Amino acid sequence: MKNALDSPQVSFYDYIIVGGGTAGCPLAATLSTTARSVLLLERGGSPYKNHNISNLVGFAHTLADNSPDSAAQQFISEDGVPNARARVLGGGSCLNAGFYTRAGTDYALHAGWDQALVNESYRWVEETVAFEPVVEQWQSALRDGLVEVGVGPYNGFNLDHIYGTKIGGSIFDNHGNRHTAADLLRHANPAHLTVLLHARVVKLLFRIRGRPRPLAHGVLYRDSAGKLHKAYINKGSKKEIILSAGAIGSPQILMLSGVGPRRHLESMDIPVVLDQPMVGQGLSDNPMNALYVPSPIPVEVSLIQVVGITRFGTYIEGASGSNFAGGPVSSADNKLQRKLGMFFPKVNQQQATPVGIASAGEARNGLAESGFRGGFILEKIMGPLSKGFLKLKNTNPDDNPSIRFNYFKEEKDLRRCVAGLKTIEQVIQSKSFSKFTFPYLSIESLLNMTISFPVNKIPRHDNDSKSLEQYCRDTVMTIWHYHGGCQVGLVIDRDYRVKGVDALRVVDGSTFIDSPGTNPQATVMMLGR
Repeated sequence: MKNALDSPQVSFYDYIIVGGGTAGCPLAATLSTTARSVLLLERGGSPYKNHNISNLVGFAHTLADNSPDSAAQQFISEDGVPNARARVLGGGSCLNAGFYTRAGTDYALHAGWDQALVNESYRWVEETVAFEPVVEQWQSALRDGLVEVGVGPYNGFNLDHIYGTKIGGSIFDNHGNRHTAADLLRHANPAHLTVLLHARVVKLLFRIRGRPRPLAHGVLYRDSAGKLHKAYINKGSKKEIILSAGAIGSPQILMLSGVGPRRHLESMDIPVVLDQPMVGQGLSDNPMNALYVPSPIPVEVSLIQVVGITRFGTYIEGASGSNFAGGPVSSADNKLQRKLGMFFPKVNQQQATPVGIASAGEARNGLAESGFRGGFILEKIMGPLSKGFLKLKNTNPDDNPSIRFNYFKEEKDLRRCVAGLKTIEQVIQSKSFSKFTFPYLSIESLLNMTISFPVNKIPRHDNDSKSLEQYCRDTVMTIWHYHGGCQVGLVIDRDYRVKGVDALRVVDGSTFIDSPGTNPQATVMMLGR
């Protein structure tokens, strides 16, 4: 890895990959084994000297870091929901909760992928980054509770996407060390690959004159000192530029380069290379809703390990023992918790005593002593059906564009959310989970424990403010699984080539119509391979 400060002002390569994230790293490693020269441009830094990235206990700290050079660039969507996008080599695999699971076979069939090649590529990824987690008491109780209430069958440890309850893989090993997509670069041929960090792509360069179609032939990027550099692809029919900047970065860079909706580009004074109205459209984020579940006993620190894959379109998961609560506590973690209140349910400590508990202060005492005792059980909506869009706010590539996900715009997504909450309530009241919760805990008391985001702009229905439907709207969060914006069939073809442009492809989550499996990271890495 090199700092972009040390790169030449002009350089030439067979392949230029924009974005060293979850897709870009395996893509670069793969191309370097056959191509003579590959350039990987990453706008962020290295994950390897950041303890918060490399170890499980730092998961929340990374997301809460809002410094200018943070690995997580925070933004708030036009829906009013806080979010973050990766700005580090390895991309979202450096920020996430680590859950690893493949897409379903139907997903691969619908995408038109070669199933044998898909399976081979998953295995290549898994040899480096996927592990079987050690499942302790809280996660075991969640697993058994899901099976008890009918989310079956129990499929044990399994990387496949199948109905029922299972233990998925993890990119955290048994020592809590994170293994990211950047680790896949160890399979690269170092003589053929150049990795530049802190290389912020300004735009793609096109050759237009005398051609029936625009030809992508170079990239303009800045180093951390603001100096401009140009990288060009060598002449030849198989030389290409490949965008792997993610569901936000790839459509943003296309628009900044003049590929996008004509009227929008002209309003930004961007010269139009190709009028492509579907760039930035079809953007989705799987809505997540969670219930805070206080526990009478301490629980282990765990991220996502168990998932219940229901037949009504909701995935149920859980995390425990971490200071994700947004309420005040008397510790040095107070600042961290205030920041985390952007991303996780805020616990209303005045209401954190479930109905029917004799000792009124018991749950609140647990909160005060250790942030909170207990965990969150959450649901993610499959798909989803609701779609949004991305537009530029300005022409600065470092700034976040304007993003709207339109959570719960489609009624079916809302019905799935309600069904998931009812299933979570059953799990909490199950015998299997009884050790980790208080007696007579009802969903009404759980709803009262969570404070909605003050900036949430999801349309309200105040005539029924205590309904499960309203809870879904008020407390919707991101699960960081946003996708779309450069979708297959709309912006790119089945070979991931940008329609109407030569020598340019997109390979990342922006190409997905739906989010694959219960967590997309395995499939994004597979796609890069």
